[in-house]
Amino acid sequence: MSVTLTKSAAARVKSHLASRPPGLHGLRLSVKNSGCSGLAYTLDYAESVGPGDRVFESRGVKVIVDGEHLRFVDGTEIDYVEEGLSAAFHFKNPNVTEQCGCGESFTVN
Repeated sequence: MSVTLTKSAAARVKSHLASRPPGLHGLRLSVKNSGCSGLAYTLDYAESVGPGDRVFESRGVKVIVDGEHLRFVDGTEIDYVEEGLSAAFHFKNPNVTEQCGCGESFTVN
């Protein structure tokens, strides 16, 4: 079980964490019900680590995932891509069985 970051994603997260108040534990990855395919990723700063959370270390960044969400994101690689004036995190998730046309939501079995 793991969630990893590419070099680019880790650099971006480290940069953001450095500009925030101390006490943050890392990046929190979760999913929510959304979109036409059912689930969408959410990223936030982890202000705490709960008893049901799983913590993964990737390129010097802690990625925290609620144990209940892990089955949806296990094995995911998070990338950060800059193209022209656009920049965004991209998710390479081996569990995805369907994705909506706009790429905002996904389905897993």
